[in-house]
Amino acid sequence: MLSALGFEARGVDVSPDCIAQVHLNYPHVKAEVDSAYEDLSAKYGRFPLVLSLDVIEHCFDPGAFARTFRNLIEPGGIGFLSTPFHGYWKNLAMAVTGTMQEYYMSQVLGGHIKFFSEETFRHLLEGAGFKSIVLSRMGRIRPLAKSLVAIVKC
Repeated sequence: MLSALGFEARGVDVSPDCIAQVHLNYPHVKAEVDSAYEDLSAKYGRFPLVLSLDVIEHCFDPGAFARTFRNLIEPGGIGFLSTPFHGYWKNLAMAVTGTMQEYYMSQVLGGHIKFFSEETFRHLLEGAGFKSIVLSRMGRIRPLAKSLVAIVKC
């Protein structure tokens, strides 16, 4: 969508299959197979806007991911990260309704391995060096929100 509006769009994913899909469906988007644990800013530069949508919960080292993400944002730039929300009331509701078993199923390949509340997400982002962090819950009613969104500035 951003590239259709005239912005340069770049993508990075660890999965060659995902990058192949980008090349097939969005040939104008520059997309590379790479790891968020590498110094991506040295390879691709820095950007005024960096997006990461529901990726960090799949990372074994979300702190390293957050630091890489921060390094991709140029001074004065903005980052936008999202992750599924997991707060006390939502986790309790999932446990009571029996949906937690399916959600945390270990046999799902590429499933979620990290879970964030507002407190844990903020702590992670502060540890990565972000000074300006705005968090918001999205989707459903607030205690049972679907997603947690962070807008960060460097």
